Amino acid sequence: MPDIERVRMREREPSIRDSYERSVKFLMELRDRAFKGNIVLKYEDQPWEQSRQGRLKYFICREAATNSAINDWNVFIHDIRTHSGEHRHQGGLVIYVLEGEGYTEVDGEKFEWAAGDLLLLPIKENGVIHKHYNKRPGENCQWMAFIYRPYGDEIGFFLEQRSNAPDFK
Repeated sequence: MPDIERVRMREREPSIRDSYERSVKFLMELRDRAFKGNIVLKYEDQPWEQSRQGRLKYFICREAATNSAINDWNVFIHDIRTHSGEHRHQGGLVIYVLEGEGYTEVDGEKFEWAAGDLLLLPIKENGVIHKHYNKRPGENCQWMAFIYRPYGDEIGFFLEQRSNAPDFK
């Protein structure tokens, strides 16, 4: 009996202009990240960054590759030496105080906090102007922020920097 040779024709590559195919590719990348991304993010592996808002250590950042298994959150530590910069955005984030004592001015109103406290920044249509202060400059004062980015996308999240942190150069 003669050998039958099978030849497989290569399928046509999906068009990048095809919305369905872009969606499939995007979902596969998210799935791949969920399976292969880190589920433990070590403190010592995250670098400190000096930004206009202050000294920050990002664990998860949607806008930057952080190799985490999740993508839709921004999670970072803010080390408040004296005070942060002042900025305005819609709010809707959670801040957990890790150590130290301080206060946050929210639209001109002062809210005091200490280690173990949880702050909920309110959501306001025209944004919330706020700035964070260390009550004891020279002593450690850190909190961790949790921001669910898809929620912010839906409420028209914006960010306006009004003044810089003192250490920003």
